[in-house]
Amino acid sequence: MQLKRAGSRPSQKGPAEWFTGEVSIEPLNNPPEPSRVSCASVTFRPGARTAWHTHPLGQTLIVTAGIGWTQCEGEERVEIRSGDVIWCPPSHKHWHGATDTTPMTHIAIQEALNGSPVTWMEHVTDEQYLAAQTTE
Repeated sequence: MQLKRAGSRPSQKGPAEWFTGEVSIEPLNNPPEPSRVSCASVTFRPGARTAWHTHPLGQTLIVTAGIGWTQCEGEERVEIRSGDVIWCPPSHKHWHGATDTTPMTHIAIQEALNGSPVTWMEHVTDEQYLAAQTTE
């Protein structure tokens, strides 16, 4: 068994290739093979978001603080709040992040296929981010 104490996992800045705005990533668990599951706590400042991306085996998001938005390609943007759990199916193009006025933190859980848990794509433009229709 491995115990990773709170505060023992240094946060890192979200890379500009994958995120827009100020994002902090705290790795929570990335066990060695044969495990394929990893998880991280990701905090988005207002206006921050991921680029469009897919996960080969899907992704679960657990919102732990704040209010954010998520959107799947071809669908309306959806508001997400603390306590919400989101399942994004395998290979489903999507993005997620904070709203333009509130921060949001979620735990992201994904499984790797052939060593890769995610395929990053183009950035979500400001126009896409702000123009999306919100549903609840």
